[in-house]
Amino acid sequence: MGSAVEFLPERRSLAAMRLAARECRGCDLYRNATQTVFGEGRAASEVMLVGEQPGDREDIEGRPFVGPAGRVLDQALERAGIDREQVYLTNAVKHFKWTPRGKRRIHRTPGAEEIRSCRPWLEAEIEAIRPKVIVALGATAAQALIGSGFRLTHHRGEFVETSLPAPVTATVHPSSVLRAPDERSRHEAMEAFVADLRTVARALSR
Repeated sequence: MGSAVEFLPERRSLAAMRLAARECRGCDLYRNATQTVFGEGRAASEVMLVGEQPGDREDIEGRPFVGPAGRVLDQALERAGIDREQVYLTNAVKHFKWTPRGKRRIHRTPGAEEIRSCRPWLEAEIEAIRPKVIVALGATAAQALIGSGFRLTHHRGEFVETSLPAPVTATVHPSSVLRAPDERSRHEAMEAFVADLRTVARALSR
C-alpha cells in the first residue's frame, strides 16, 4: 500500500490541501468512495477534533460530521461551552470504507495500513491549524494519534503527551451515543461525552 505523502501540495495551506486531496490515491479506499472528505474549519482553530473516517452522509456531501453523529457533536460542543467557530473537524482517514448490506452502505473500520497511508494529510492539517488541543473521537482515532497501545476505556478524558505539537485527549465518537440501546443509556452516554468536552474547554481557558 502506498502513502498520501506524494499527493500533498508544495503549498500547505488548507485550501491548497483540500484541492489536492481530491486526487489522493494513497490507498485503495478512494475506489469505492464518492469523494474525498477533507477537514473543515478555520486556520488557527483552537480545537481540532479527529474522528475515524467519513460516514455515509459525509461521503455524499463531501463534508465531515454532517450526519446524525455530527448533530450529536454540535449539541455536545454547545453544552460544553466550546465555540463551534473555533473547532476544526477532520478524520484520520479521508475516504468512506464500507460494505454493502442490501441497499445500505455499512461502515467498516479502516485498517492500520489505511490509517498509516492517510496520516500525512492529518499531520499537514495539524501543522496548518496549530491547535491548542487535539481531541480524538473514538478508539480508532485515538490509536491513530496516540499509538496502538492506547485504550480509550482506561484513559478517556485524560491528556496524553505525544510527538504532536499540542496536548492530545480522547473521548468516544458521537456515533456511540446514538448506538446506546435505550433512552437512559443514551442520556448517560451523552452526559459522559459532554463531561469530556468540558475538560477540553477548561484546558483552553488556562
